[in-house]
Formats: sequence, C-alpha cells, structure tokens
Amino acid sequence: MTTQKQDYGPNPVAVRETDQYKAEYIESFVERWDQLIDWEARAESEGHFFIDVLRERGAHKVLDAATGTGFHSVRLLQADFEVVSVDGSPVMLAKAFENARRRNLILRTVHADWRWLSRDVHEKFDAIICLGNSFTHLFSERERRKTLAEFYAALRHDGILILDQRNYDSILDQGFSSKHIYYYCGDNVKAEPEHVDEGLARFRYEFPDKSFFHLNMYPLRKNYVRTLMTEVGFQRITTYGDFKETYRKDDPDFFVHVAEKKYEPEENGESQ
Repeated sequence: MTTQKQDYGPNPVAVRETDQYKAEYIESFVERWDQLIDWEARAESEGHFFIDVLRERGAHKVLDAATGTGFHSVRLLQADFEVVSVDGSPVMLAKAFENARRRNLILRTVHADWRWLSRDVHEKFDAIICLGNSFTHLFSERERRKTLAEFYAALRHDGILILDQRNYDSILDQGFSSKHIYYYCGDNVKAEPEHVDEGLARFRYEFPDKSFFHLNMYPLRKNYVRTLMTEVGFQRITTYGDFKETYRKDDPDFFVHVAEKKYEPEENGESQ
C-alpha cells in the first residue's frame, strides 16, 4: 500500500459518494484504528450483547459484513460461532487477519462490496452483523436498499441482521455530544464531526501523535433505517440504544437494530 494520505479534493464537504470509502481506509489510518477502538475497553463496554442476541435466536453461522480490524469476528470465533469476515477494504482485512493470528485464530476473509455481496459470497447465514457505524458509508437510498436486499438474500429463512449506527438524530437536531464509552474507547483519541448537514457527517479522528484522518458518512436517521429494513422485507425490528432496549429517557451514542427475516403472520411485526 503506497497511499499515505487521504484525498478529498479541494472541497471535502462536497464529497458525497459511497466509493470514497476506498480512499479513506489508507494503511496509515488502519494502523491506528485499534487505538481508536481499544479492544479491551470496547469488549467491557458492550459485554456479551451481540453474542447473547445471536444465541437467543439460535444463530451459529455469521457473516461479519464490516469486519474492520476484526474485533467482532474474533469475539464471535472465541465464542464458538462459525464466521465469514467481509470488508470492502483489503487493508482492513489484512489487519483483521493479523489481529486474529496473534490470538491463534484464522479468519475466513472475503474482500467484497455489499452492493454486490452475492457476487463474492455464495453461502447462506443464520445472521449478518454490520457494525461500527459502517452502513452510513452508503450515500444513496438506492445503494442502501440494494445492500439490505443483498443481506436479506444471504440470510436463511429465519435469519437476522444486526446493524448499528450513530445517533444522527441527536447530532442533526441538537449538535454533537458523546459519552465516548461504548464504541470509540481509546484513550486520548478524539472522534468528532467537523461538518454536519442533512446529507453529510464529516468526522475527524485525531490520535495522540497528533495525526488525524477523516471519514465522510451519511447521517442516517433511526426511523428511516427501520423503514428501509421493513420495506426490504424484514418482519420484526427491535432497536436498542447503547445496548439497552429501554432508552427513551437517555440520549444514546449509538442505535443497534436487530431485524428478523422470519415471517410470523400472527404478530404485528414491529417492536421498539
């Protein structure tokens, strides 16, 4: 990997396209990514939430659609799940594989773009996880619908999709604030928006060595995501705030949507 600088051109806030992610996850950013995450602190903050959700629904074979540096793939392997690890960034996948090997694990990695997932992944899964605010890399509704349809098709008849996102409702309506304890747990690492409007959330990530990087993301509202999931065909959607189902009095940093494919006509098909 020779590219060491991100390139957004002369007007970074005008860059509003999905394919930009390919130029964002450069090697120098990926090498610092685990400082941002802090695996031990993140594991402590989320506990066994995802493992419990998967086990409660009888899932065993899981597609980690946004593997990143491998945090959730490794945790699931350690919990005896069968995992296939996908990412659109080959640099991220290489780092994830390295992280797993240091823990005496071997990842099954696939370099794939969600929009054409079925082109590269030909298996069916009990569950798909798409975590780390990754879904917000998709900038058009058409791409979001296509991706959700690809996820839906890759699931078995009773499978589930677990997808998370930042609380962009709060960021858009009230401005940015973060408890900084659930997702980005690294010490002395700043992850804050430089620019936010209805079509772009441009985040700046600054590390202790004063290096900084950016990600351009689409600020998805919670109910919009739930609606898209329903329209694609998911039958029941439960939304958690910072791993709690009862969050109405709180202002969570992140939402986690658990969307079930299983069709149960006796139920009304929605939960909150």
